[in-house]
Parts: sequence; structure tokens; C-alpha cells
Amino acid sequence: MKAQDIIPDGQDFTIIGGRTVRKGSVGAFLANARILDDASASAEDKQSARQDLHALVPTLDALGLFDVFELRSTTLREELEEARARHHGAALSPSPAAAVVAAASPSA
Repeated sequence: MKAQDIIPDGQDFTIIGGRTVRKGSVGAFLANARILDDASASAEDKQSARQDLHALVPTLDALGLFDVFELRSTTLREELEEARARHHGAALSPSPAAAVVAAASPSA
């Protein structure tokens, strides 16, 4: 699968799991993650990156990004849990993939 199979050329976003996924969402998450892990980043830059990263978490959860990739950084794992708690009302929410598996299960 190619990037244009997800978001075609000439289109800036798609809807996945009820969330608008813009081109650049994953890149923006990575840029913010680098700032949060940068010991030389200013407190202002870290706060801005934290807010932007938190805003992206529901979209990246809808994509299933964290079902495939594990965050190595303790700081980023803590930020992810905090963002999920804010957006979902619980520190851990079922992943989209887990919901699909549960729905497809004959015992579900």
C-alpha cells in the first residue's frame, strides 16, 4: 500500500474511525515528540509541543499507530497516557484493532 492509497494526491485528509486524518499527522506527532525529548528545548516550546501532541493522539489512535508501534521514550508514553485520559476519560482505551477483533469473535 502506498501513501496515495490512504490519502490520494490532491486530497489533504481522509476520515478514519470517525476522525479527520490530515496529511502530516504522523509527521507532526514525530516533530512534537522530538521537541519533548530534547533536553535543550525551551519550556515554551515543550508546552506547545505537548498541546499539539495531545491533540493528535485521538487521530493516531483511530489510525491504529500505537497498535503497531511502541513508544520507547518514557516521557512520550506518559504523554500518550495523559492525552488518552483527557480525550477518552480513561488512561487506557481499547484500541480500534481490539474492537474489530472483539466484534468479529464468535463469542462476542
